[in-house]
Amino acid sequence: MNMVLERQLAVPAEIKERCPLTMKMSDTIGRKRTEIKEVFEGRDNRKLLIIGPCSADNEDSVIDYIGRLARIQEKVEEKILIVPRIYTNKPRTTGEGYKGMLHQPDPTEKPDMIKGIIATRHLHMRAVEETGFVCADEMLYPENYQYLDDVLGYIAVGARSVENQQHRLVASGVDVPVGMKNPTSGDYTVMMNAILAAQHGHTFIYRGWEAHSQGNPLAHSILRGYTNKHGQSQPNYHYEDLIRLCDYYDERELSNPAVIIDTNHSNSNKNPYEQPRIIKDVLHSGRQNERIDGILKGFMVESYIEDGNQKVGGGCYGKSITDPCLGWDKTEKLIYEIADLI
Repeated sequence: MNMVLERQLAVPAEIKERCPLTMKMSDTIGRKRTEIKEVFEGRDNRKLLIIGPCSADNEDSVIDYIGRLARIQEKVEEKILIVPRIYTNKPRTTGEGYKGMLHQPDPTEKPDMIKGIIATRHLHMRAVEETGFVCADEMLYPENYQYLDDVLGYIAVGARSVENQQHRLVASGVDVPVGMKNPTSGDYTVMMNAILAAQHGHTFIYRGWEAHSQGNPLAHSILRGYTNKHGQSQPNYHYEDLIRLCDYYDERELSNPAVIIDTNHSNSNKNPYEQPRIIKDVLHSGRQNERIDGILKGFMVESYIEDGNQKVGGGCYGKSITDPCLGWDKTEKLIYEIADLI
């Protein structure tokens, strides 16, 4: 093999023993998970707002940001259920660049996966303990899910992972909502096949075990835009795109039809300042058509303390070191505007 196996990583049980949940944290997680599930089941009419930095690069600034969200949540709780993004592993199209806290707890130092695993669990636990939020993360590496399976409230499967068999099968054994993004090609059938697979039970290999899943009825779609054959970003949040998604759901026997609109990435051409406009456009579509309103469960927004982004080591507190984000002042205004429009 043209690789070096440096060291064997701790199994999830060892990490959980080292970083255990308190009874209060477990109670908070159970309550918030129920709230999130009820939105997807149609028993709660609030909209989800899955919001936060493109990547969680600094524990203190992420907790600072989430604490600000907690204060707003109290004011909009009748209309919006906020689920902070704590994305601790970052997919890279070419394999180059910062891959997230899981790889580098300190972005300026070399990768250390053991420290990274502990750092990601500690950050998610701290969010629960200090803010009362249960957060979202991306399932970039399915075999790592067990390090966080007792603390997460929502999971996304990315555009480059949605066709992968292991992601689909592991999602079928997850007991929180899992969003399947459309692939970078924009092909809806790939996303719908992933949802179908995740909603059914399977037998497969997981972390060296023969595993049996029961199916996840809360697997659903995330529309994030796509790239055409010329490499240009194209949106898929418009009225016609949402009607087409409704038709796909109608054609398949799927539980809890649902969509989350990712307002950045190819939908905004990675211009974070377009996100408020996109949300207002989608909410207008929902008001015009009850089928759209019925499947629209919320939005995914990339936001941090400061506008834009910077290079690793840039030194600006609360500013993304990956994709550019919407800053706090604009974020706060946006959340109140969404509440007024719902």
